[in-house]
Amino acid sequence: MHTTVAFQGEKGAYSEEAIFHFFGENVQTMPCKSIRDVFKNCEARVVDYGVVPVENSIEGSVFETYDMFLSSSVKAVGEIILRIRHCLIALPDVSLSEVETVYSHPQALAQCRGYLQSLGVSVEVTYDTAGSVKMIKERGLRNAAAVASERAAEIYGMKILAKGIEDYGHNYTRFLVISVKEAQYTPNSKTSIIFSTTHKPGALYNALGAFARNGINLTKIESRPTRQRPWEYYFFVDFEGHQEDEHVKKALAELASYTSFIKVLGSYPRASTDLS
Repeated sequence: MHTTVAFQGEKGAYSEEAIFHFFGENVQTMPCKSIRDVFKNCEARVVDYGVVPVENSIEGSVFETYDMFLSSSVKAVGEIILRIRHCLIALPDVSLSEVETVYSHPQALAQCRGYLQSLGVSVEVTYDTAGSVKMIKERGLRNAAAVASERAAEIYGMKILAKGIEDYGHNYTRFLVISVKEAQYTPNSKTSIIFSTTHKPGALYNALGAFARNGINLTKIESRPTRQRPWEYYFFVDFEGHQEDEHVKKALAELASYTSFIKVLGSYPRASTDLS
């Protein structure tokens, strides 16, 4: 029986490409309308895993994913770093000069902002990159193109008008693999947590000091409003090490004394950081 993995978007989306990058081709993928649906299908055990984007090297964090981690019971069990190469895709008999409107996910449009402005086209936001290609094909839109992957063009039998249209060559998206089950221990791990501090001077300084005092390297910190009180925040932190490592246990125990809330999202194998 195939492993089943949920993702946000249509067949050919970058999230699906990330699934194949992590699990190999011998998996069954399940398209979902939203990131929330990916989490819900994992929680309900409709699928074995989900893959969700957390940040892009150009456009920053995917806040919907962070917000879902706050309320969800799923664990982070893996990490994927995928090189993103955007293509401009249209109907097979359409030329670049005919394109007046370009559709795609807002992050993809933002990553190609300079190129699209140089074409003098208007842009329209959709919920997915590959979904934009599918929509143009189904509606027969001759004056339109989509920003999506080369694989999306192949799946829907569409024409690539231009390749590598992203404004910056080093364009990567980081994804997390999620599941109701925790990952097995590996020595080369990262851990993700969420915490909030009391509203006192030096609270965040003291909280982050717990990592420094235990020799732990932080790889990311992101703040999100708690939505309960104005100007109070949740902090999402990634760091090197596994939650079962002794120095990590000490850091988390010390962190607990400086925080009003803490949640370990999971420990998981670190993805390769070869970004050449």
